[in-house]
Amino acid sequence: MALTVVAIREDAAPPPADERLRRLSLTLDELAAAVCEHDDGALGRRPDARNWSATEIVCHLRDVEELFLMRFMTMLAMDEPKILAFSAAPADLEAWGIGGGIGHPLDPDRWAEERQYGRNDPREALAAFARRRGETLALLERLGPAEWQRGGLHPTRGRITIAEYAVALAAHDANHLAQLHRALVGRA
Repeated sequence: MALTVVAIREDAAPPPADERLRRLSLTLDELAAAVCEHDDGALGRRPDARNWSATEIVCHLRDVEELFLMRFMTMLAMDEPKILAFSAAPADLEAWGIGGGIGHPLDPDRWAEERQYGRNDPREALAAFARRRGETLALLERLGPAEWQRGGLHPTRGRITIAEYAVALAAHDANHLAQLHRALVGRA
């Protein structure tokens, strides 16, 4: 599957905290509706050999939610930590001293294969996503203005704040929800 990245305008300020939280809370409802409206056969059907099924997309969202929660916690616990990203090239990893021929640990296709996304129960994956998204929202809801501005160092974008990462997570959600809806009607 080719992962599509939704661009985030770097010159635009993130929306207010309540809007960021609202956007993140909407994903679960839309995801749950899609999963509940379809049987396992429809959820497990890939639109083509290269693109994920709805079940695989739910699993990806579940696993990425865990990753983002860890990023948020790390940025709160440490000052300006380095944040590994999907888009990090081998040269970026080498520059941070973590390359050396080791496969990139944040490889969505590798996750899908090794974690057997296609064999997961979509409703169990949805329940796990719901738990993790609840944890993410609980953490973010407690943040004050200064904490939203805490950040980390992204390998290609430089400094990125928790507020900006929350916007990125919402964009990631929207991208994969659209992909999920296409998969359910057999379109890549």
